[in-house]
Amino acid sequence: MSVKKFVAYYRVSTRKQGASGLGLEAQRAAVEGYLNGGSWKIVAEFTEIESGRRSDRPALEEALAAARLHRAPLVVAKVDRLTRSVAFLSKLLEAGVDVRFSDLPSIEGPTGRFMLQQMASVAELEAGLISSRTKAALAASKKRLGGHRGIKLSRQSQEAGRAAQTQRAEQRARDLAPTLAQLNADGITSASAVARALTERGIPTARGRTKWTALQVLRVTSRAAA
Repeated sequence: MSVKKFVAYYRVSTRKQGASGLGLEAQRAAVEGYLNGGSWKIVAEFTEIESGRRSDRPALEEALAAARLHRAPLVVAKVDRLTRSVAFLSKLLEAGVDVRFSDLPSIEGPTGRFMLQQMASVAELEAGLISSRTKAALAASKKRLGGHRGIKLSRQSQEAGRAAQTQRAEQRARDLAPTLAQLNADGITSASAVARALTERGIPTARGRTKWTALQVLRVTSRAAA
């Protein structure tokens, strides 16, 4: 049975950790309660000591990077442990990470994202619905036409697609950079050795594969250096 990986994020106030009734230990207990059952492990934990009104949270950025690196959901004890800001929550939803909340276990996956956006802002919900309807309409058109036959994408659309793909690859390289640096510091420098190390650590490739090749390492190393 495969082990499901998770990244945990906790936040405590700089004023009084227990003022909210949910201190650090209680947050850990809430996360473990949410993950109760099945085969799972927390591959990384991050604790933020910040005010809830601030949006510059370095530990959260590290947690998101770790979640993207391991292709693992980010688990938070309560919604208000992240933010009460609609704008910041919307930014979080666009970070490319599956965020789970222990106090709202039904919010996960596409349906969970929809519900979370609805709770955050009616305006954001409308924007999400427009995007969903557009994707559904494009999918329906593609099905009727038997794929992309007869459809010629404009140069602007092709360039936008390539730019988005490049951006995802660069983000992946940035997420991997600390791990690559640590491997180099440990004396693991050759592309083949790094590939073995990444495979052994269970870090998936950009396409979600479990086994790395030396060529993939060279490509991501080049992007990380750039």
